[in-house]
Amino acid sequence: MPKRVLIISDAWGGQINGVVRTYQNIIAALEARNVDVRVIGPEDFRRIALPFYKEIELAILPARPLRRLIEDYAPDAIHIAVEGPLGWAAWRYCTARGIPFTTAFHTDFARYIALRVPKFLSSFAERSVMAVLRKFHNASTCVFVATARIEQQLRDSGFTAPMVRLLRGVDYDLFYPAPLPKRAELPRLLYVGRVSKEKNIEAFLNLPIAAEKIVVGDGPLLPHLRKAYGSVRFTGSLTGRALADAYRDADVFVFPSRTDTFGIVLIEALASGLPIAAFDEPGPSDIMGHDPTLGAISDTDLADAVRRALAAKGSPQERHEKTKARYSWPEVADVFHKNLVCESHG
Repeated sequence: MPKRVLIISDAWGGQINGVVRTYQNIIAALEARNVDVRVIGPEDFRRIALPFYKEIELAILPARPLRRLIEDYAPDAIHIAVEGPLGWAAWRYCTARGIPFTTAFHTDFARYIALRVPKFLSSFAERSVMAVLRKFHNASTCVFVATARIEQQLRDSGFTAPMVRLLRGVDYDLFYPAPLPKRAELPRLLYVGRVSKEKNIEAFLNLPIAAEKIVVGDGPLLPHLRKAYGSVRFTGSLTGRALADAYRDADVFVFPSRTDTFGIVLIEALASGLPIAAFDEPGPSDIMGHDPTLGAISDTDLADAVRRALAAKGSPQERHEKTKARYSWPEVADVFHKNLVCESHG
């Protein structure tokens, strides 16, 4: 297996999101096995912030400096994590030289873009972006995907590259149930994630349920939503023990997104003992399956899912143990490492 691994990612540096957290944990596990890992991210280049999302910076004209960085490092394996400017520069470098590489489908950019254009353009935009993503990933030796439903969706959209299921993990020393039962007049509903349009957060904020609502996270909509929803507690971004305590203080974890491909926050919530309420989308449905002790999902009625999750059978410790039996960062790193060098599919 490769001993020098290069990960090229447009999501890195100071960003707090599922992509960054996934690779941080994979890298930690690989380095514990004496694998040398180098990450090339936007901070290695001149960059510019996204106009609608200033927390995210993109590399400007990275091709030439990227080539030098790749050749100086001389990796045994190249993994391209994100389909951004850096990802495409790496894609062009590898395809022009016949160098094999792997990719990962972390973000459903087609649906994200469709949400940001006028409604009459959304279908065209989604198809167009999917065609670009198909070209990107079909050139790889294999694509890492998180769930069975995402794999099927990609197959249905014409993705032909081999696919490898790459789950996620949890730090079980940090995320575990509260030792004592919660006591509050109203149930506490928790959302953790970016405060942005594509997360469908207003479906959570507008829930017609008598409850205390807590939002953990940062993003472009935060200033506006803080003013619009004065009764909701917005904490901003939390990490480490503060984040773990936020999970333990809640009664139900609400996941309103319809575009996520997985959701590390879902398994962190389960590890913390919380039942989940979510829409029936890839990520929640694959994680929860048909196990009612883990919470509830609904095609269209998030409030109904919340009510059923509040009444879910099963204890917090049972949810923790079920999560621990399935999700492990060392196992994720093992799958990633073993599949970095795959045979070309032609």
